[in-house]
Amino acid sequence: MFPLTVKDHKKLLTLNTNDAPIYTDMLVPGLDVQPLMLDPNNGLWCLRVWFHPGVRLPTHYHTGTVHLWTLSGCWNYVEHPDQPQTAGCYLFEPGGSIHTFMVPEDNTEVTETIMIVQGANINFDENGEYHSTMDASSIVAMIEQAIKERELEPSVYIKAPFPDYSDKVSL
Repeated sequence: MFPLTVKDHKKLLTLNTNDAPIYTDMLVPGLDVQPLMLDPNNGLWCLRVWFHPGVRLPTHYHTGTVHLWTLSGCWNYVEHPDQPQTAGCYLFEPGGSIHTFMVPEDNTEVTETIMIVQGANINFDENGEYHSTMDASSIVAMIEQAIKERELEPSVYIKAPFPDYSDKVSL
């Protein structure tokens, strides 16, 4: 006998990235994003990201873990220039990591990655002062704002439902 499930999925939670929109210049110029799964309730975000040559992200602190696959191109952390990540590399970052992501200006191709992030990035400016926080909630807001302002194709990604009461609960 099969176990009971909370929800019987009538179809798989899957999407074809070839059919989903890609949003250009999202966080900084030269950074293109395709959301795959965004779960603000659990602080989990999965993105396909393209970094164009010369892109440099703010120094940031990770509150949770990161899994990052490099599919093409090359990038490195400013703090670890001797460990470039190239096509085929998988990187695991434990929570508490702090670093500065950069793509060399002389890259001959766009660097394509897939990342699964738990928690938030706490971003700092060039003086080490707090700049901003990026998490699943802020990414949803950023994408929805870009869709509205730029009149872009609606986003297609897997999302988790927001918590709610069961139908039988009365307050």
